[in-house]
Amino acid sequence: MAVKSIADMDIRSRRVFIRVDFDVPLTPAGGVSDVSRIRDSLPTIKHAVDRGARVVLASHLGWPKGKPSQALSLMPVAACLVDMLDHEVVLTDEPVGDGAKKVVSDLREGHIAMLENLRFAAGEEANDEAFARALAAYADIYVNDALTSAYLAHASTAGTPRFVSEKGMGLGLEREVKALGRLMGEVERPFVAVIGGSKFSDRIGFLKSLLGRVDALLLGGAIAHSFLKARGGRSFGEEDNLALARDFLARAEQARVDVVLPSDLVVADESDARAGRIVSSTRVPDDLFVLDIGPETVQRFSEHLARARTVFWDGPMGAFISPASSDGTVAIAKAVAAVRFGLTVASGREAATALDRAGATDRVTHISTSGLAALEFMTGKKFPGLAALES
Repeated sequence: MAVKSIADMDIRSRRVFIRVDFDVPLTPAGGVSDVSRIRDSLPTIKHAVDRGARVVLASHLGWPKGKPSQALSLMPVAACLVDMLDHEVVLTDEPVGDGAKKVVSDLREGHIAMLENLRFAAGEEANDEAFARALAAYADIYVNDALTSAYLAHASTAGTPRFVSEKGMGLGLEREVKALGRLMGEVERPFVAVIGGSKFSDRIGFLKSLLGRVDALLLGGAIAHSFLKARGGRSFGEEDNLALARDFLARAEQARVDVVLPSDLVVADESDARAGRIVSSTRVPDDLFVLDIGPETVQRFSEHLARARTVFWDGPMGAFISPASSDGTVAIAKAVAAVRFGLTVASGREAATALDRAGATDRVTHISTSGLAALEFMTGKKFPGLAALES
């Protein structure tokens, strides 16, 4: 992919439009509850500021459906960014218009403006050419710095780059593409993938793409339930997914991929219980909720990871809302971090949080906060926002 990096551009005194992904969860009080995506953008923003660029940040937040909404303003994100950067950030009162135009035109070298929520304008999600051109008018250089935004065919990702002569990727997106790209090529073996989470439909296509590439698949979280049922377990897997799970297990056997399922589970009377009890995965009472993988499963998964030279991990092993449903995920974080002589990539907000709780963030090769976008990228899907950056 012939795409420039911001590191190779002459950006001094120039208006650098950086498409970030600040679609972050907010607290009831209106603060930012998870700063991981903001933190991921800091190297690119600091790079631009330190080199005297006039920085214009652009992001969406939530689903305002093309109408301004105080609840979805980027104001708390701007405030959070000010604290993290220790640098002034001027938030415009609209994504495009006279107010935004004046803020951008008044920018000095090394200063930062942030456009208000792009989705306050209906033209963003519609990839409207007029809106894309209006954004391009704020840019001498266009930079995309988030795989999650490059995944979208919106005006700020796919449309705007068409009207800016110089464009490329930020340091965060460049790092992401390189790390995930390594997993798509020749890797050291054994290659072990750990996949959890709750959305079977979001992951079954990705799981199929791993067949023939990985040596073992360790499945946890709610998606494992359908596979347990397909192997004769209790009926807590969704009926609609059962045929897909059976087909996948047959394909995995043909591809000689070892699919490892939970052998024990943590269960409780309530889904948000603070404690649970351990049962065999084949003997889960129908009236109980499954919270997490059990200690025997953690041990088996850890043994596979101990032999691995390449690891990809996406999704939690349990509900991940209390100690009773997150201990398994934290244990897997420790096991992934213990792989010292290979490539280890963790994907998703829960994996990042678990690694942080385990004190192991600096012991993995790469942590992606791109979620589903990372999985789609690894299947080889063409991303509109990446294609738009190609020379």
